[in-house]
Amino acid sequence: MHSPLVLPAQQAQNLSYLDLVNACNNGRIRDPSPVPREVDAEEPIPLCLSDDPTSPIVGLLRPQIVDLLAAENDVALSKGQPALWHGIPITDPNTQPRISFPPSINTHSMREMCERWSQTGLFASIIGPKKWRDELYAVYRDPFGVHDYPQANDSEDSLNFAFETERAACALFGIVTYSVNMNMYQEYENSAGKRSLKIWIPTRAKTKSQWPGFLDNTVAGGIPSRISMLDALIKECGEEAKLDEELCRRHLRPVGCVSYLFRTDQGWLQPEVEYIYDFRIPPTTDPTSTPFKPEVLDGEVEFFQASISSLTDVISPQSHGPYPPQLMHKPQIDAALRAGRVKPNCAIVLVDLFIRLGYITPDNEPDYLRIVTGLHGGFDYERW
Repeated sequence: MHSPLVLPAQQAQNLSYLDLVNACNNGRIRDPSPVPREVDAEEPIPLCLSDDPTSPIVGLLRPQIVDLLAAENDVALSKGQPALWHGIPITDPNTQPRISFPPSINTHSMREMCERWSQTGLFASIIGPKKWRDELYAVYRDPFGVHDYPQANDSEDSLNFAFETERAACALFGIVTYSVNMNMYQEYENSAGKRSLKIWIPTRAKTKSQWPGFLDNTVAGGIPSRISMLDALIKECGEEAKLDEELCRRHLRPVGCVSYLFRTDQGWLQPEVEYIYDFRIPPTTDPTSTPFKPEVLDGEVEFFQASISSLTDVISPQSHGPYPPQLMHKPQIDAALRAGRVKPNCAIVLVDLFIRLGYITPDNEPDYLRIVTGLHGGFDYERW
C-alpha cells in the first residue's frame, strides 16, 4: 500500500498546496525534479512514429526499455526477420538518439510484446497480472491535439490518432494518458454571508492496485480509446457512483484541465492530462437525498456516507478502515490534503477547484502563481 505523501523536511500533517502540486508534477526532463532523486540523471530517449527526423514523439523510453527493445531486435534478426525497432543500437553520441518503429508494428504487435513481457514476469509492478487492465488507450501524434479515431475510409495520416496500447503499459513507454475527474459539491452561504463548501469524497477500495484506501475525487477514471471525454465520465458516474445519466448530462460542466509529468517511486514517467468537470448540487437541495447522493456500485470505492464522526480516521495513515467516505466540509478536506491522504492526481483537482471557487487567492496564498502554473504543466514536451 502506498504511504502518505511526505516530502523531505516536511511533516506528513503539514503539506502545503504547493507541496501537493510538486508531489504530482514531479517529473523533469534533463533537469532536477522539485524533489531531486538519482533517477533524474537518466536520459530518456524519445519514442517516435518513424525514423523521419520530423516524426512526432509519442513517448519517452528509459534505459531498461531500450535494452529490451534491442533484445527484441536480436530475436527478430536470429529468425531472419528485419529489426523492428529503429535507432538501436545508439551509435552516434553527438546526436539526440531517437527510437522509432515502422507501421508494421501496430496496436496488435505492441500488445503481443507487452503481454509476453507480462507473462514472463517483467515489470510485475507495472504490467503484472494484477496490474494488467485489458483496456486500450489511444496514443496521439500531438498529445495536445484533438482526440479523434479512425472511421470508415479515414486516412491514418489525416488523423491525430496514431495507435492504441494497453493502459497499464503506458508508463513503460512514457506515453501521455488522459482521464476525467469530477467533483460533486454544494456551496451555500449562511445568514451572515459566509460561504461554505461540501464535496462528496469517496475512499478508494482497499483492493485497488493503485493508491488503495486513499481519498479520491467524487468520480474519476481513464478515457478509453474511441470514447469522448463526456461519455467516459458519464460511464464512470454510472459504474462508480450509480448516478443517473440524464441527471449527469444536466449538471456536469467541463471547467478545464490540469496536466503534469509524474515520476513514480520506481522512476517511470507518466505524463497525464485530467479533464475536469464540476457537478454543482443546487444550494436549496438536500445533497444527501436521491438522486444527488452517490452510491457504491462497482467496488472502485469503499462506500459513500453523509456524515463523519471523526476526522482522525480519514487522515491517519495507520487507519485500516473501513474508511468513511462522506460529504466532507472544506476544512476536513484541507486536513486530509495536508496529511497526504488524497491520491496525488486527485489532490491537485481539489486544489484547482478551490482556486476556481475563490478559496485559494493571490491574497491568501503566497505560492499562488507557482501553484497555478504548476497545475498546467506541459510535461517539458519541448525537451523530449
